Amino acid sequence: MTARLVVGLSALLLIGGLILSLAAFAYGRAAARDAFDRLLVGAANDIAASISIVDGVPVVDLPLSAFELLGLAQEDRIAYQVLGPQDTVLTGYDLLPLPPEGQGDVAFYDASFTGDPARYIRVTRRFAERQFSGAVQVIVGQTTHARTELALDITRNALAGLVVGGVAIMTFAVFVVRQALRPLNQLAASLALRDPRDLTPIDAAVPPEVDAMVQAINGFMGRLNGQFRTMKNLISDTAHQLRTPVAALRAQADLAAGEEDAGAQKAIVTRLHSGTVRLSRLLDQMLSRALVIHRGGAARREPIDLRDIALDVFDDADPRHVAPEAEVHLEIGEAPVMVLADGLSLTEAAKNLLGNALAHGTAPITIGADQSLLGARLWVRDVGAGPSPALLAQLGERFATGAAGRVRGSGLGLSIAQAVAEAFDGELQAESGPEGFCIAIVLPPEPEP
Repeated sequence: MTARLVVGLSALLLIGGLILSLAAFAYGRAAARDAFDRLLVGAANDIAASISIVDGVPVVDLPLSAFELLGLAQEDRIAYQVLGPQDTVLTGYDLLPLPPEGQGDVAFYDASFTGDPARYIRVTRRFAERQFSGAVQVIVGQTTHARTELALDITRNALAGLVVGGVAIMTFAVFVVRQALRPLNQLAASLALRDPRDLTPIDAAVPPEVDAMVQAINGFMGRLNGQFRTMKNLISDTAHQLRTPVAALRAQADLAAGEEDAGAQKAIVTRLHSGTVRLSRLLDQMLSRALVIHRGGAARREPIDLRDIALDVFDDADPRHVAPEAEVHLEIGEAPVMVLADGLSLTEAAKNLLGNALAHGTAPITIGADQSLLGARLWVRDVGAGPSPALLAQLGERFATGAAGRVRGSGLGLSIAQAVAEAFDGELQAESGPEGFCIAIVLPPEPEP
């Protein structure tokens, strides 16, 4: 940023210096022209004042003082001419250029003098006497070397001040930028000294301009910390849930390998198959939960019709492996039930709700979607009485236990549904009534365009 500022200020000062140089040269040229024009006026007026009429003829008594001030510019040459009636040359140089027609008694004009640029003045003095009546013109010219040098000198002095001021501005700007960037350097040093596992928010006194970046970093670290926490929970849940069923399967396999009685061996294999099915469903739920939590924070929300989710889950055969003989119905209306959410997450949540109802509820099971006063609902209902009030209060928690301390399933199915509902600003609701037990994901409806 310091280098960019230096480059930007340098370009700005360069352009500004060029503009000021042109302006200073124009000002110096105008000032030099005004000063030397005054000298020309004085010389021409002195010569005009020295003209007298003798015997009806204009006579010029050329004063030496007329050229003293003009002579101070030693590198310039001076030309003069006095014209009588009919532009007859009374004294001075021949063939000096005349001003354009239509000028007044005092006229300035530019022309050349022996190949060099020069500045001229013509002063007209009019006489009305008995012996002579008419006008006498006095023309005085001077080359412009001294004028140009004076203009350049004024420009150089202006540029010298500009250069000094520019260097001072650049030095001050670099100092100010470094002071302004010091909080960033301190922030970088603080982050470099942090433990890699420390994802707590940064608490540093920074200017308001830097605070937005700090808040963005804190938000990023918060999301990263949430991902790490999810991974730790997943690993912990996996180790907790798989240890017992895997040990049981191994024990059953050892018994089956050592059992010589065919009937007993068949019973062990049956239990082994049942345990394998439960373990497979548990793994599916754990992976589904990890997927849902990840997509809840990363997936883009899109308009979803909950009727389509209910229909897809109804047609899917995976949840029915829990109870293949159970009767399952679909109940949806003709009106769309639109929400802003992620379709895959809602599908996984609905599959787990249906699987939970098939595993623990009473058939027939009904899955549906509708619009209520509370919002858009994706629900699953069975005709049973539902869980006890104590267990109902623990719905959505992982590894919920019964009153006696016995684990009733992993609780992952309802935990998945709870996570999906919260990810999309909704909630998981459960109620028991005359029609049975109903559990629903309630989401805010899609806002109207």
